[in-house]
Amino acid sequence: MTRVAIRRALISVYDKTGLDDLARSLHAAGVEIVSTGSTADTITAAGVPVTRVEDVTGFPEALDGRVKTLHPAVHAGLLADVSKPAHQARLDELGIAPFQLLVSNLYPFEAAVSSGAPPAECVEQIDIGGPAMVRAAAKNHAHVAVITDPSRYGDAEAAVAEGGFTLEQRRRLAARAYAHTAAYDSAVASWFASAYAPDETAQETGWPDVTAALWSRRDVLRYGENPHQRAALYVRSSAGEGSAGQGKAGQGSAGQGSAGDGSAYEGRADGKAPAGIAGATQLHGKAMSYNNYVDAAAAWRAAFDFIQPCVAIIKHSNPCGIALGTDLAEAHRKANACDPQSAFGGVIAANSVVTADMAAQVKDIFTEIVIAPGFEDDALDILSGSKNLRLLTCPPPVRGAGVPEWRQVDGGLLLQTPDEIDAPGDDPASWELKTGQPASPDMLADLAFAWRAIRSVKSNAILLASGLATVGVGMGQVNRLDAARLAVSRAGERAAGSVAASDAYFPFPDGLEVLTSAGVRAVVQPGGSIRDQLSIEAAEQAGITMYVTGVRHFFH
Repeated sequence: MTRVAIRRALISVYDKTGLDDLARSLHAAGVEIVSTGSTADTITAAGVPVTRVEDVTGFPEALDGRVKTLHPAVHAGLLADVSKPAHQARLDELGIAPFQLLVSNLYPFEAAVSSGAPPAECVEQIDIGGPAMVRAAAKNHAHVAVITDPSRYGDAEAAVAEGGFTLEQRRRLAARAYAHTAAYDSAVASWFASAYAPDETAQETGWPDVTAALWSRRDVLRYGENPHQRAALYVRSSAGEGSAGQGKAGQGSAGQGSAGDGSAYEGRADGKAPAGIAGATQLHGKAMSYNNYVDAAAAWRAAFDFIQPCVAIIKHSNPCGIALGTDLAEAHRKANACDPQSAFGGVIAANSVVTADMAAQVKDIFTEIVIAPGFEDDALDILSGSKNLRLLTCPPPVRGAGVPEWRQVDGGLLLQTPDEIDAPGDDPASWELKTGQPASPDMLADLAFAWRAIRSVKSNAILLASGLATVGVGMGQVNRLDAARLAVSRAGERAAGSVAASDAYFPFPDGLEVLTSAGVRAVVQPGGSIRDQLSIEAAEQAGITMYVTGVRHFFH
């Protein structure tokens, strides 16, 4: 028989959610409740008898509550292997009764840090006795069940009625408990290293000497980058979640920041679950796949680089089209016109609520995903007619937070600050005119649009734009000449009169010459090549306007 009847429970929680009902249920089942401090006060106020821990230990709470449960009378009751006669005899000799259930959650350390509390106050929120009890009970899961999450209190109530938790249930609870303390320790370790006690290198560079996190499974995906590969979505765990691995396939979440080559995963490095794609809500359609998450992340990144109504259409992490409009319907028409053949089976992101007019245009184009901050009711009705189309809602991303991104490489992690359009060189007012006449307001608007849009194109990248919309995109090439050729080829006749952006400098004038020969009339590029003068001379000879930004936007 694997069930262990619950006769004695130790309850010590900071979060009192659901505590009254739990205590009443345990008492009704004849369970003796031992508790600490304010937890005992809450249980007493609920009309439930409780034994205070100091009556068990014979030692009063001390040092402003820092010492309550750190006592053999508590830990022997949690750690005793009662299947061993010697352990049971020792308990009898010491007059200690074993526990069969621990209910505990920890001081709100992460909440204190997030609130901006001073370091001394954050230190006071580092729990000592709680993690010690949780680990002890989890280690002794053969005889003790441990619950760290108030949402699991119903499990305890059911287990009492059924004669106790089974061994399999206690093992799962122990796994969640260790995840709870691991996430807590990770948060403390990362905060200490970055904000409270950085080493010399961290002080000089701003990079902590330690970064730690725990990840919880959010979804099991249909398959990986290819059908023969398995995949799952994980999100950052906070200590308050208290469990790991609870995701289910097809629940409609979505993943933030996936590397486009399928060999790495980018995420947040601040110890918090992302508020982006990984926290999105799926309103309609079949379950997300690995590639769906990757493309949704790329589309979301592209659409929210703009304030005006914007639609981005992405395929294999690269734009098929990005455009601005007076409304989303116009933006979608212009984005789709860039490369309608490639847009077939693409992912669409909009930076505001999808309207019925936009939905009416999308419904007749095979699309994998539409993701937006929201959908009008009529738009949702229109798009829900396609059973395979996934519809996701997601809050706008937080820009300018400076939260590092990380990417796994073989044997380690790379951390970097995010590439956002906020460098001084990203402001057209700071651009340096190298050749030609200053751009007219309309031309400058197109150049500014192209410069923002190029950030979402895999390097090497050349982007042609006209009328605040992409008309040709050359992406992911191993040299800039081929990127220019590809952009011109995709634009066709629309290249004439367009403007161009390059995500990095022209190492030779040949790429620029491809653009000017196709009729491009203005170019914005970072500059910085030792051969810049050759490109400048080529631009002068072609009679085009060229601006240099001094900042590049590689995207690998």
